[in-house]
Amino acid sequence: MRVRRPRTVAGLQAMVAGGTRVRALGTGHSFSRIADTDGELISTAGLPPTADIDAAAGTVTVASGVKYGDLAQRLNAAGWALANMASLPHISVAGACATATHGSGDHNRNLAAAVRAVDLVTADGSLLTLDRDAGPARFPGAVVALGALGVATTLTLDLVPAFPVRQYVYDDLPGGELTGHFDEIMGAAYSVSVFTWWRGGRHHQVWLKHADGDPERFPAGRPWHGARPADGPRHPVPGMPADTATQQEGVPGPWHERLPHFRLGFTPSAGAELQTEYLLPRQAAVPAIEALTSLGPLMAPVLRTSEIRTVAADEAWLSTAARTACGARPHWGKVSGMAPQAVRARYPRWDDFRVLARSLDPDGKFRNDFMDTYFASEDLPAGAD
Repeated sequence: MRVRRPRTVAGLQAMVAGGTRVRALGTGHSFSRIADTDGELISTAGLPPTADIDAAAGTVTVASGVKYGDLAQRLNAAGWALANMASLPHISVAGACATATHGSGDHNRNLAAAVRAVDLVTADGSLLTLDRDAGPARFPGAVVALGALGVATTLTLDLVPAFPVRQYVYDDLPGGELTGHFDEIMGAAYSVSVFTWWRGGRHHQVWLKHADGDPERFPAGRPWHGARPADGPRHPVPGMPADTATQQEGVPGPWHERLPHFRLGFTPSAGAELQTEYLLPRQAAVPAIEALTSLGPLMAPVLRTSEIRTVAADEAWLSTAARTACGARPHWGKVSGMAPQAVRARYPRWDDFRVLARSLDPDGKFRNDFMDTYFASEDLPAGAD
């Protein structure tokens, strides 16, 4: 395996056309084997970091290797924002969208839902644009695509006007309050996260990110549901220095400096941990919390922290938040022990995606062991080609 870093789109096209096994490489934050290959890894981080705003359309067309934090600074300076961000601003736009990475909030969809168009280098080195409006039949399979369709060069994202956010942290939420008032607590702000060790009968932190102008649904600075306002800045992992975390204590600031949990200028972790994540239908949330609480003593010796979040549904075929209630779905970029057959059963449009991938990559140039495990091509439905 070798890593290549083209400086131009033409150079990228030549690399893809001349390769036999190719995988796109983002910022390397995935804990699964989604990017592993015995061929070539191609990073688009060396392409010109363009971010062209179309104010009339309310969109930005951004180079695939640009990091969200860098893009957000440019958007905010121009008076624009993204509707949501992930916990880490350090991840690339294309990599995050390809794996259905998300932030939090009852009304906030995952990052891929903001994509209006994507430009790809396909297996033969040619350029292809897939557009939400021009090709609505297959576009839902084109963004959360796990690198199976080609190497993205640019993505066009929907924008909203820039908005300020205030972030508050509460300590020691009683477990019974969360299970008894789940909808109220998780809907109390624009974005809400509960951090827990699953022991002691309490969840150690609640992070509430309140967008100015939204209704006040919690008593900022006063006890709430048995939790107390934090007496200083917090890190999601207790004992870790809080200077890497975004500003708290209700200090207003721009959206991109509050919606992520971590500051762009710091490395949020040493990379010595493994991460796993499952998305569940909302009606399964409370039973899942109760089940995990019962396992707290078993997990305690190896657990740094857990995060409970909500995310709005979307239409992407392989989104972990796709608009169907089909049971737990593992995050594509994180470690999972779920059997491939069980994962497939969670996605009603699974075969549609395999047909799309086969049509754009008939020889499997963009496949790897991860894709072969989940998307075996030999059992495509009759007539799929």
